[in-house]
Amino acid sequence: MSYAVDTSEDARAADPIATCRASTNTTQRASQSLGFATRLARVPVGAAVAISGSLLTAEYPSAVPGDVGERDGVLPYVTVVMPLRNEARSIATSLATVLGQDYPAHRFEVIVADGMSDDGTREAIDAVVAAARGEAASVRGEAASVTIIDNPGLVVATGLNAAISMAKGDVIVRVDGHCEVQHDYVTTCVRLLEETGADNVGGITSARGTGLLQRAIALGMSSPFGVGNARFRYASKPGWVDTVFPGAWRREVFERIGGFDEELVRNQDDELNLRLRKAGGTIVLDPSIEVRYRPRGSLRKVWDQYYEYGLWKVPVMRKHGEVQTIRGEVPLAFVLSMLVLGAAAPWSRVARRLLAAQTLLYTGLGVVFAVRAVRGRGEPLTLVPVVFAAFPAFHLGHGWGHAVGLLRALRDR
Repeated sequence: MSYAVDTSEDARAADPIATCRASTNTTQRASQSLGFATRLARVPVGAAVAISGSLLTAEYPSAVPGDVGERDGVLPYVTVVMPLRNEARSIATSLATVLGQDYPAHRFEVIVADGMSDDGTREAIDAVVAAARGEAASVRGEAASVTIIDNPGLVVATGLNAAISMAKGDVIVRVDGHCEVQHDYVTTCVRLLEETGADNVGGITSARGTGLLQRAIALGMSSPFGVGNARFRYASKPGWVDTVFPGAWRREVFERIGGFDEELVRNQDDELNLRLRKAGGTIVLDPSIEVRYRPRGSLRKVWDQYYEYGLWKVPVMRKHGEVQTIRGEVPLAFVLSMLVLGAAAPWSRVARRLLAAQTLLYTGLGVVFAVRAVRGRGEPLTLVPVVFAAFPAFHLGHGWGHAVGLLRALRDR
């Protein structure tokens, strides 16, 4: 069975996933191949997999040697890489969702790159792995291999590169230690890589909190007003995008463009995706994929997080000689305008009026989007003021960090 693929730019930009499926409807595909996810779901843990026929026989525009589809009825081997440090509170749940995948256990491995945790993270990992092995043994199956390696570099990029360097997989899937993934996450990522021909795929990154403040911060992170047009935060339709998080790549991507930039403490995923796009690679987002994670638990920690995002955008700009996205510059423009207008206000009536207008506009939009975010998840309206308070932590933190980064760059020239 083959699929006709419309390779025009308009079709690809509109909906790459629908494009790849255009020549056959869902019912026909299900009757002929039973569906990739369905077939995997019926495979017992640890059982041999022998599926006749190719997953897809279409020729994709970006397909390259080392394609990730089935070869001779064998599913591609997948390596899940998990960079982390001091995630004792969340790693048990996170790793359990990874080991609970419906992808056959003998066709994927997990490599944890631990940044020298000292909070009991490794003990928590050992407990989850032991439980998974015990459960698999009880049904005469097997659990996925889990390897823990040291990351003395202490930053995400060094941990990812160390894990990828020893990975066996044709596909590299990233899952962070504070994330939770769906049971079919690996299956769906592999299928999406094959169907679209993309080099990197991902879905919606959905922030979820427990306490009042953390829930409010999570709502702010899921709002277009809070994060701009970062589609991986809130998109409802699939499409070609500039970045996704955490990401699932064809192994050959790293052989072609190199690994994560170890000079970057933050934004190493955005920089990698920028390099990938400049090399002609493509990135696809499918909102049917969801990764949940817990955001910072205080406004001060959120400020610090976004300050670093802004600060580390500047090294990326200097390396590539270009602005990554317009949305990344908006917080800087907001902060600079507030500073300039605020400084001029004592002496200028025009500056006072512009400052008042900008403040009123920001407040009005903030309230509207806070209400929309709260209602969108069915949260009580009492959360609206807290969600609104989170917006300046994102915007001012990011903008101020960006400004400091630019000043440091000028100083170091």
